[in-house]
Amino acid sequence: MARILTTHPLHPRASAMLSGAGELVVASAIDPATLAAEAKDADIVIVRAPLPPQLFDGAKLLRAAIRHGAGLDMIPMEAATAAGVLVANVPAVNARSVAEHVMFVALALLRNFRVVDRDLRAKGWLAGREHANANSELAGKTIGIVGLGAVGQAVGHIAAHGFDLKVVATTRSMQPAPDKVGFLSIDALVEQSDIIVLCCPLTPETRGLINRERIARMKPQALLINVSRGPVVDDDALIEALQKRRIGGAALDVFATQPLPSNHPYFGFDNVIVTPHMAGITEESMMRMGVGAAGEALLVLAGKLPVNLRNPEVVDHYRQRFPASV
Repeated sequence: MARILTTHPLHPRASAMLSGAGELVVASAIDPATLAAEAKDADIVIVRAPLPPQLFDGAKLLRAAIRHGAGLDMIPMEAATAAGVLVANVPAVNARSVAEHVMFVALALLRNFRVVDRDLRAKGWLAGREHANANSELAGKTIGIVGLGAVGQAVGHIAAHGFDLKVVATTRSMQPAPDKVGFLSIDALVEQSDIIVLCCPLTPETRGLINRERIARMKPQALLINVSRGPVVDDDALIEALQKRRIGGAALDVFATQPLPSNHPYFGFDNVIVTPHMAGITEESMMRMGVGAAGEALLVLAGKLPVNLRNPEVVDHYRQRFPASV
C-alpha cells in the first residue's frame, strides 16, 4: 500500500479522494529532521512546509513532492531532481482569496481600521471617530502590481472593475496587457502608484527588489502590500521608512523569517497590518488546493505524470527508478 505523507492536514474532500489510494499520514512535526525521518518510506509528500534537501537522500521510495499551492520555494528543486523525484504544484487556485485579501488590507489601511478599532474599544466612541477625517477612498487611486501571474491578474481585475482604480503593472514579459492594465518599469511603478502590491515569485531577480532606493521613490502616502515572499522586501529599509513616516503604511503577509518573532519592529507600527501568511487561506481555497494536490498524487500513484509537472527534465531518471510508470 502506498504511503502519502502530508506536512499538514488536508481538506476533508482531499483526504476522501486519497482514502482508497494508500495510507495518508500527517507529519508529527515540520522541523527538518522530523520531515526527513517520516518521509523515508513515503511514496508521495504533499508540501505546505519547507522540505530540507536531505529529505531526498533518504526517501528512496519517494515518487513525487507535490506543493499544496503554487509557490515552489518550499521544495528544493535541485535536490528533488537529482534524486529522480517529480515536483508538481497546484497553480492559480488561491488567486481569488489572495486578491480579496489585498483589497481588504488596502481598505483597512486607508480607513485607519487598526487605530479606529483600538481607540473605540479602549477610549470610547468619540476617540474612534477622531480618526475619520484622515480616512481615504480607494476609488481614483493608482494601484501598481508587481507580477502578473494569476494573483496579480485577479488583483487587477477586482481593482479596476470593483473599485474604479487605475491599474498599472510590471512583469517580466510585459506582454500581453490584460484589460485596463498599463505596463510600467518597476521604478516608474513605485513612483506613480498610491498602492504597491507585490505578487511576484521569489527569484534571484526579485530578492530585495523593494530596496531602500525604490522605497525612497514612493509617494509620501503610498501603501506597500506584500503577498509574494518576504525576501522581496528589504526589511531594514522598510522599517526605516516607516519610522521616519516616509510612506503611508504597509500590509505584510509574508516575511523573511517565519513565524515572525513577537518582538519584531513591524508589530510596533499603527500603520502596519501583519498577518501570518494567510492571504491565500480560505475554506474555498483550501478545498481547491487540497483537491488539486490529491488529484496529482493519484495520477502519480497510477503510474502517470502529474499535470503540473515543474521539473520535466527529471522524467528519464524517474522512469529508471520506476520502470512501470508512463
